[in-house]
Amino acid sequence: MYYLAVDIGASSGRHILGSVKNGKLELEEIYRFENGMTEQNGSLTWDIDALERNVIEGIKKCGETGKIPDLVAIDTWGVDYVLLDENKEPVRPVYAYRDSRTDGIPEKVDGIIPRRDLYGRTGIQAINFNTVYQLYADKLSGRLKKARHFLMIPDYLSYKLTGVMANEYTNATTGSLVNARTNEWDYEFIDLLGFQKDLFLPLSKPATLLGEFSPEIKAQVGFSAKVIHAPSHDTASAVAACPIDDKSVYISSGTWSLIGAENKTPTLDFAASEAGFTNEGGVEYRYRFLENIMGMWLFQNIRRNTDKKYTYDEMMNMARESGYGKLINPNDPSFTAPQSMVNAIREYLGERELPLGDLLKSVYLSLANSYNTAVKTIEKLSNKRIENIFIVGGGSKDKYLNELTAKITGKRVVIGLDEATATGNILSQIMYSENIGLDKARETVKKSFDIREISL
Repeated sequence: MYYLAVDIGASSGRHILGSVKNGKLELEEIYRFENGMTEQNGSLTWDIDALERNVIEGIKKCGETGKIPDLVAIDTWGVDYVLLDENKEPVRPVYAYRDSRTDGIPEKVDGIIPRRDLYGRTGIQAINFNTVYQLYADKLSGRLKKARHFLMIPDYLSYKLTGVMANEYTNATTGSLVNARTNEWDYEFIDLLGFQKDLFLPLSKPATLLGEFSPEIKAQVGFSAKVIHAPSHDTASAVAACPIDDKSVYISSGTWSLIGAENKTPTLDFAASEAGFTNEGGVEYRYRFLENIMGMWLFQNIRRNTDKKYTYDEMMNMARESGYGKLINPNDPSFTAPQSMVNAIREYLGERELPLGDLLKSVYLSLANSYNTAVKTIEKLSNKRIENIFIVGGGSKDKYLNELTAKITGKRVVIGLDEATATGNILSQIMYSENIGLDKARETVKKSFDIREISL
């Protein structure tokens, strides 16, 4: 039996085929494509049609290899969405979360729902690109009047495969519109903000069935398959793959570094919000109590600014050789979407001629120190003693950052799940097909991958 994870990030997408042999999960990349925000009339947008084409093309590749998946599930980043009009056509453009249209919008929403109240109900940290703020910008611009349907990005792509519309729970929670106690849309807040209630469909849980390929998709790809709700927020999938316990935190290390614990109840005290923490939904209504820290985005942009003259390993070695020690705040707004990340960091540090190696060392140290601060905050707010840090995702390949994290936090650092997001996506499909819970599914991860401790 084959399971297909369609895992799409802000810079690329992959189709990862999974199968279980002798109790071990085996993964194979079938298809990869580039993704990225595009500028359209001064706005940052997503090419939703290209995403749809690439999703279908990757599924077709499975048929060409003769490895036909029985189940398919899609995960992407959070907060962004597609509005559909009365003809079920996208209301264009499909805005990207880094677009500036939400500048000043949180303050307008504060006047309707005080930030403390919004956090106390949804548990989501107020960030200007959250779905709630994007939708309010749509309301003010008049775009929302055209909308008859609301689908998060993975919801939309799954709809294009099946013809079935649904809102998946984990991705929906990222937008600050889901009540963290009821795990349903907070229709009182939706009404206060003047959003049409009928835009929002009942929330579907991960590891449940959405539907089957529509006749049109079946004709295009040459076979049929069931489409399952993965934890469709990529971090929710990544965390689902982590064999963590109550003494562990995870770092899902990619464009963002998402560091957090898995809790059975949400932490809704406003002190958590003031500390920068959020409560995103996970599998089996486990709460991902985490902080979003700007992660590999910093390195990606530094490399781009230097015309990709250096590989990531070369950049890492330059940082190792530097004795520089000044820190930045990785989440400073000046690093969100600068014209030049190199110049932005130099400006922040007040050293306009700072050598590249020293600049890179500052980023490495700053990330590791941010992780340390986050772990201490989790211990305080969750009343836990953390012993282990489980680093997953593409960033887990960065040896120097792993070493600094272990050294600065003093915790046991464990790696070994480079493809955590695809793995968690596939685990949800296994949970559906075998009717098992998350803890049992995670046992497969322990058996399947080389999970190892970082030694200093």
